[in-house]
Amino acid sequence: MGEGTRRRVVVTGMGLITPVGVGVETAWKALLAGVPGGGPITHFETDDRFVTRIACEVKNFDASGVLDPKEIRRYDRFAQFALVAADQAMRHAGLEGAPDGVDPTRFGVIFGSGIGGISTFEEQSRILLEKGPQRVSPFFVPMFIPDIAPGLISIRYGAKGANFTTVSACASSAHAIGESFRAIERGDVDVMICGGSEATITPLTVAGFGAMKAMSTRNDEPETASRPFDATRDGFVMGEGAGCLILEAEEVARARGAAILGELAGYGLSADAYHITAPAPGGEGARYAMEMALRDAGARPEDVGYVNAHGTSTPHNDRSETAAIRAVLGEHASRIVVGSTKSMTGHLLGAAGAVEAVVSVLACQTGRIPPTINLTEPDPDCDLDYAPEGPRERDVQVALSNSFGFGGHNVSLAVRRYDA
Repeated sequence: MGEGTRRRVVVTGMGLITPVGVGVETAWKALLAGVPGGGPITHFETDDRFVTRIACEVKNFDASGVLDPKEIRRYDRFAQFALVAADQAMRHAGLEGAPDGVDPTRFGVIFGSGIGGISTFEEQSRILLEKGPQRVSPFFVPMFIPDIAPGLISIRYGAKGANFTTVSACASSAHAIGESFRAIERGDVDVMICGGSEATITPLTVAGFGAMKAMSTRNDEPETASRPFDATRDGFVMGEGAGCLILEAEEVARARGAAILGELAGYGLSADAYHITAPAPGGEGARYAMEMALRDAGARPEDVGYVNAHGTSTPHNDRSETAAIRAVLGEHASRIVVGSTKSMTGHLLGAAGAVEAVVSVLACQTGRIPPTINLTEPDPDCDLDYAPEGPRERDVQVALSNSFGFGGHNVSLAVRRYDA
């Protein structure tokens, strides 16, 4: 490639594991129908000592069709999610293994996770305290480190190119997708498996976020507890799952006759440099990320038809993100749909950006936008169109997918409907 040349980057496969369904078709149908994913926590026994006893759990997850029994025993739940989502995406892309004609060193994996194998960490910590160091599993370290997910995926498919994990709290998988996009765009690789995975519904994590007062305490109303942009919102509802995209250089995808689902056109990233958990006033960092994504995509504010908001259902985030969207899009912000699928899936932490990037591709591809459920008492400071009454039919040429993380990490991905 010549200096300054940018390759177009397209999406050819997607995978989803969510609290409202496993598989892209199942999850997408549930999201359009406004199906809530919340319920009482079943992964461990809760009692009144836990201020939050609800979550959005993945139901009936079965990795046996992808992993053998030994792998299931030796892989943390977050890694199982990652591998199954990658399997879905690769099959969707028409790739059962390494892409034909692609040098393995130009085929890579970047997969994000905010926390990694926390259930393994908690289990092995208990074993250490109760039974001593000799009883700690020799698989402990490779089971809990966040980078094991892209490592396992690369081993499975023989991907010898760029391979690492991104850890930036709730922006982790959006960073993974953005960095994969950049690697293809500048010519370092031709094909990338990217996304994120999280499985954090554990006693320590739930207790920790509860101590921060970050989560909803509507324990008697789990299905309606996640209510982004609603005046009565009181915190996020924890979710779990994974999202995966197969990104390819356009010429590579076309050469192999792949069905192109959409185009990843822009990547914006910034830091608030403000506070460890609170967003910058007025959503300043979020605004920078969205502006950068649009510039990178060569798109104008009026080209945007949908914003998949970070929309966590926390008082500070929803208000500052609304302000940032208005600052970036101006008067056009009132003409588009801004939605939060977290109202249904809960907050998947490090996997949220990947799941929502898939949703954004689907919105551009199908012209359908999922609703924001549980929005019955609008916050006057959140005054955009969040589609509270049901799904919308819209011609979406460009969608922005926003992800923001503790520590002040901001990512915005610009997705475009593919036009050859």
